[in-house]
Amino acid sequence: MKIHLVDGTYELFRAYFALPSISAPDGREVGAVRGLIQTLIGLLRQPDVTHVAVAFDSEILSFRNELFEGYKTGEGTPPELLEQFPLAERATAALGLVVWPMVEFEADDALGAAAVRWQDAPGVEQIVLCSPDKDLAQVVRGERVVALDRRKDVVMDEAGVREKFGVSPASIPDYLGLVGDSADGIPGIPRWGAKGTARVLANYGHIEQIPQDAADWQLTCGAPSPSPPACPTTWKPPSSTASLPPCAWTSQ
Repeated sequence: MKIHLVDGTYELFRAYFALPSISAPDGREVGAVRGLIQTLIGLLRQPDVTHVAVAFDSEILSFRNELFEGYKTGEGTPPELLEQFPLAERATAALGLVVWPMVEFEADDALGAAAVRWQDAPGVEQIVLCSPDKDLAQVVRGERVVALDRRKDVVMDEAGVREKFGVSPASIPDYLGLVGDSADGIPGIPRWGAKGTARVLANYGHIEQIPQDAADWQLTCGAPSPSPPACPTTWKPPSSTASLPPCAWTSQ
């Protein structure tokens, strides 16, 4: 069997901003819920979809906001959208799907934890993460755990992660911490671009394993002398990731 794990918050947000407003007889806004349910019904119509869980994070704030004050908040989220979360969760459960309403954690925390929990379970052929969130790339494993962007109809396996980001799934938290992630309010480190970061992490794997002095790096960055190196040479990696913004969920 396949297990499909859906980011309900992403689907609800997308439906709210993409579809027309619809009001229930009592005046409540329900357009986003309708769009969410239509999306889930479309998923359930596929013959290989038999086991589905949907995660929501209506609280928006999580433990990461306590670790890093710049982390994303719910500021600017329309009240009409936030008010639809309880109905969205009830409607999803009415479809017979498993619902995970997260508090102090995010929806993709639930999806990532579930993928790791069941990736080796007997009878599980594949786990499909139905979300375009790049944070989840860190739990992709071979062709057994894959990420599906249903809007683009693109499936990303482990080879796809390497092709897209230039690093292995295990290095995705380090990658996002260095280059930044505007969707989550992660600023990244100055002068660490995507290509240079990918080259460094492809060689060292994790931030902690990068030599403190760039002169000790066992790789060549940028063009040959006398041109300056394209990779950063002034930043010193911390002795631990504790001082970095909490960029992503990790299974480590």
